[in-house]
Amino acid sequence: MRDPYEVLGVQRSASAATIKSAYRKLAKKHHPDNNKNDPKAAARFAEINTANEIVGDEDKRKQFDRGEIDADGKPRFQGFPGGGAGGRAGPGGFEYSFRGGGPGGGMGGGSFEDILNSMFGNAARGGGGARGGRASPFEFEGGGVGVDLDLSVAMTVSLEESAGGGDKRVRLPTGRELNVKIPPGVAAGQQIRLKGQGDTAQGHPPGDLLITISIAPHPFFKVDGNDLRIDLPVTLYEAVLGGKVRVPTLGSAVELSIPKNTSSGRTFRLKGKGLARAGAVGDLYVTTRIILPDGNDAELEALMQTWRERNSYNPRSDLG
Repeated sequence: MRDPYEVLGVQRSASAATIKSAYRKLAKKHHPDNNKNDPKAAARFAEINTANEIVGDEDKRKQFDRGEIDADGKPRFQGFPGGGAGGRAGPGGFEYSFRGGGPGGGMGGGSFEDILNSMFGNAARGGGGARGGRASPFEFEGGGVGVDLDLSVAMTVSLEESAGGGDKRVRLPTGRELNVKIPPGVAAGQQIRLKGQGDTAQGHPPGDLLITISIAPHPFFKVDGNDLRIDLPVTLYEAVLGGKVRVPTLGSAVELSIPKNTSSGRTFRLKGKGLARAGAVGDLYVTTRIILPDGNDAELEALMQTWRERNSYNPRSDLG
């Protein structure tokens, strides 16, 4: 990933408040819900979230600034000075360790050429020792230079899939395709890690596949944390006379009783009909919207004329 400071568009000396403000603006601008026709929005949104996880966290920011972790938050292999106890970091970042046994018995017993020969000579000569066949005071210790074999992809799921889970096929940057099981209750911005499904390289264990989730906009539900919100169209006579109306949910539809004289904009709460995430279940909030019939209706107009003459009122009186 790119430098997180560059992703967020802030200087390395930026304050925590500046970073937080920059993240909020970018997250709002590039959220997939606000960029429905942009297929790259989910990837940009995921990159912004990852950058904020690094520099928006005080401890991780310090680790990144010191070069201890990379832009994805993974430990970075350290070169000079090296090694830890008993070890040193050699040219190219390889680990080597003092074992004794060479002329002089200590660190001064082998020249820098000996070090290089001990690191690269065996491969070049098919297994020979250091200069003149002399035993090398330095040997490899550990696995050499680390290789990042993890792969990252973005996946957009429907609101129904995020709530109930399901199987979805994803195409990797390598061109390979595989089926991914979406866990119930997954939220936008969360990552699914598939161990061993990343890239491969000889001599190294396979990397992981990191899938960043975004949720596609729904035709009528709006997500508010674990809650859902919906605007429910009602007729004029349903609002005036009351009655039962069907309300869609993520499961089966339910009936909602509308009281008499219900105004447009009144909100009803259906408990437990929201999203189930992290052990908590949200609610569904239903807001009524009175919809008049299409076209001109002379009979309705005449009725309203008569009603207005007998029952005139001003709902905007409190506005001055």
